[in-house]
Amino acid sequence: MPNFRILSIVVLSLPMLSIPAAAGECESLEHVALPHTTLTAQMVAPGKFTTAYGDAIEGLPAFCRVAGVIQPTTDSYIRFEVWLPSAGWNNKYLGVGNGGFAGEIDFNQMADVLKRGYATAATDTGHEGDSVDASWAYRHPEKVADFGYRGLHLTTENAKTLVKAFYSHPLEHSYFDSCSDGGREALVEVERFPEDFDGVLAGAPAYFWTHLVASGVPRARILRNPAAYISDIKVPAISAAVNAACDAQDGVKDGIINDPRDCHFDPAVLLCKGPETRNCLTAPQVEYLKSLYAGAAGFPGLMPGAEGGSGGWGTWVLGSAPGDGLGYAFVQNYFRYVVFDDPAWNPFTADAGAALRAADEKTARTLNATDADLSRFQARGGKLILYHGWNDPAIPALSTVRYYESVVSKMGPENTASFVRLYMVPGMQHCIGGPGATFLGQFGTLTEQGGAYGALERWVEAGTAPGRIVATKWAGRPSKVVMTRPLCPYPEVAKYQESGDSNAASSFVCTARK
Repeated sequence: MPNFRILSIVVLSLPMLSIPAAAGECESLEHVALPHTTLTAQMVAPGKFTTAYGDAIEGLPAFCRVAGVIQPTTDSYIRFEVWLPSAGWNNKYLGVGNGGFAGEIDFNQMADVLKRGYATAATDTGHEGDSVDASWAYRHPEKVADFGYRGLHLTTENAKTLVKAFYSHPLEHSYFDSCSDGGREALVEVERFPEDFDGVLAGAPAYFWTHLVASGVPRARILRNPAAYISDIKVPAISAAVNAACDAQDGVKDGIINDPRDCHFDPAVLLCKGPETRNCLTAPQVEYLKSLYAGAAGFPGLMPGAEGGSGGWGTWVLGSAPGDGLGYAFVQNYFRYVVFDDPAWNPFTADAGAALRAADEKTARTLNATDADLSRFQARGGKLILYHGWNDPAIPALSTVRYYESVVSKMGPENTASFVRLYMVPGMQHCIGGPGATFLGQFGTLTEQGGAYGALERWVEAGTAPGRIVATKWAGRPSKVVMTRPLCPYPEVAKYQESGDSNAASSFVCTARK
């Protein structure tokens, strides 16, 4: 999914060691022998830095910048960069992921990571392009492999070698923190390359890529009837009806549905009784809305709640015309250029069953991360924290619940609990944002005790297993905390104690779902 450049609101304060490095030592990294790789290296002075894309980033510390290209095949061209703080390194490496079809290095997130004292690296996964664009994959199976698994893994191996060559103090721990396609990348790493990272924070993972994208085909076919299309102007009425039916079920009326699985909203309540208006739905629109909640192609649907807002259904699902939502762009581009090599393929007329079978046959082994046997990652002491917003309009939240439950089924509850946690986030849309408390320590955002990422580090480095995590909602200028809520380790849910400030995490307890 799209590669959102999310800047940290507050940078975590971490203990650091001072290990200065000279320019000559940095430039010598160009001569480090890495397989199929060419390198350039330069010291970057503190202050403003202009990236390879021409964007200026302010306030960076001095660092050694290594830029490289990896060519494991004749059709591969994997660009990557490694940034190494010249002083104040915390002896850790934190890798940066991608969104959507990748296609760029996320320099902004690298900058945030660098400021926190980590050595870091990122890659474009073997092509340049917009995160929704897949035309680069047309008749290029090796580039699809670079995107699917090879680019990030080779970048990680190279980065760790360069870290070792640059610093006199050894690397102590390696981490990965990403969301969306970056969440898929995280699970690919855990499953295929368990030695790459000690701790992984994986948000809203697009891990079952073939079925996720294929689920959009039967929905597109519904939109062959233009009368089924729901305009974005009707989203407020849908949101109001959902909240009227379900918001107060958790004891707090706040525009946030705590556990949407308990919400049994029937879109038929919005059926127009007279002429169509923005406040009601026609019969074809009711059926289309039901399909969005129900799911398709064996893949779960969207959960009721938080349909509106800047990151809601208007952007991802509905768009400005039938089939115009961002999700449909992924459907069209994936099948045209990755699966069928047919630029004329049309989701409105396609055979949904044939599309799913073709997707699995051609790309499942390359793109999916569905192996529930994580024993190799567990055996080396790896820790994995998953999170997903209950109201994600891009990747249905129940897909991550299914992944976690598949690991529990394969490895057993006690075994799984020793190295995996899942946190479901009420009122969160895709990766961050929405009406809920959605700053939970992802992307370096500050929460109580560092949130999910801080919990991951304590688990890896001190053996302290995470319990509840406090998420924060910020608002206003300057930003201030307006709400905190606990996130409970799945399958527990947060329950309001029926007294106290409903905007304070202390008024909630984690308990078993009834």
